[in-house]
Amino acid sequence: MTEKQQTRPGFEIPTELIASQHRAKGEAGRAFIEDLPRLAAEYVDRWELTVTGPPMHGMASLVLPVTRVDGTPAVLKMQVADEDSVHQGLALRIWDGQGIIRLLEIDEKTTTQLLERADESRPLSAVEDSRAAVAVIGDLLARLTAVPGPDGVQHLADIGAAMLAELPGALDRVPDPTARRVLTACGDALREVLPQPGDRLLHWDLHFDNVLAADREPWLAIDPNPLVGDPGFDIMPALDNRYEDGEVLWRFDLLSERLGLDRGSAARWTLARALQNSLWDIEDGEPLQDMQLRIAELMLRHRTR
Repeated sequence: MTEKQQTRPGFEIPTELIASQHRAKGEAGRAFIEDLPRLAAEYVDRWELTVTGPPMHGMASLVLPVTRVDGTPAVLKMQVADEDSVHQGLALRIWDGQGIIRLLEIDEKTTTQLLERADESRPLSAVEDSRAAVAVIGDLLARLTAVPGPDGVQHLADIGAAMLAELPGALDRVPDPTARRVLTACGDALREVLPQPGDRLLHWDLHFDNVLAADREPWLAIDPNPLVGDPGFDIMPALDNRYEDGEVLWRFDLLSERLGLDRGSAARWTLARALQNSLWDIEDGEPLQDMQLRIAELMLRHRTR
């Protein structure tokens, strides 16, 4: 396999996507990259699409800008069919374009999606006023998490229980006593709220680059990783993305208010999210992120005020 591969004449699979798929998905990621040329051709033909520009990508998907046979702009999104993507179509149907990109077509087996196109050149991360950007995320989260979660989607109760089971072994791999203390406190916070894990449909990854400007609404969320649980678990991406130490508590208070959450409970779910991010780093053999530990320390103090 070459470093870049053709999907259709004139289009290449970005090197960064090849590397991320090999690293994160292993054999499934390699198979996905190998199959992308055929997959792109199949769905362009099946849905009568015309490719109109170079491919775009995140860590997990390749996105081709296209037009439909009636001239409507859209995007063709291809990704590994796994636990993270298998319920995206269901969630997008339930949200039905309310604050989030609209699903136009889907192949359930491969999770290949044809989606409404927003303006990828204008992500929310480009808004200079970070407080205004946080307010946009707060309004979108309030709308998205107002929806009850459907059966069959991953549940925060199961994820939280797995995190607590993993924590003792993970702590053994953390040499710094301060970091161990913070992660232990995060685990204690998770234990306090886990008996009431919530039942809302969560985006799970609503950071500033996962919000794009659009015509139908000023801003639309993209790329959900559907999860059922407490909306407090959805706050962290707006705290650690475009991180500003002095803004963390302001952002947290605004988001808690916009979502109508009890601040103490929301702080504990944010601590649980810091724990999740840290457990992922430990599992991957990466150093703990100072930013996650700092946010956790702020939440530990702030939750009792």
